[in-house]
Amino acid sequence: MARAIAVARTSGDDVPVGALVLDADGRELAAAANAREALGDPTAHAEVLALREAARHQAEEHADRGWRLGGCTLVVTLEPCTMCAGAAVLARVDRIVFGAWEPRTGAVGSLWDVVRDRRLNHRPEVVGGVREQECAALLREFWPGRDREESVS
Repeated sequence: MARAIAVARTSGDDVPVGALVLDADGRELAAAANAREALGDPTAHAEVLALREAARHQAEEHADRGWRLGGCTLVVTLEPCTMCAGAAVLARVDRIVFGAWEPRTGAVGSLWDVVRDRRLNHRPEVVGGVREQECAALLREFWPGRDREESVS
């Protein structure tokens, strides 16, 4: 999580969220910060960017597995939103580890619990609240003087 926090700090004018994808051996496959403002892309959440890069890496290294990220862990400083939780399920990550809970938009246990819906064909393990105070502090430092109606993730 320390690495995800460091990545979050690189998000510039965007909400400071950092994400990593680690393989089964704990090796970092990808890291990304939110980049919606920089890219002008509403889907450029840290999780989506990291999952995309990890899938590219996986496809290059293991052609037989393609984009599937089985055995991998998504580490993110903030509880994923619905889009990011869905992307993690579609990528087949084994585990999602996150820092701060997000009661307004969180989809991994707070507002919704997308990843543990019994109707889905893949349900990753979830570990929440890892270094929660440090991750929440990133957001508290970011918001003063900004419009809080903007989406958090």
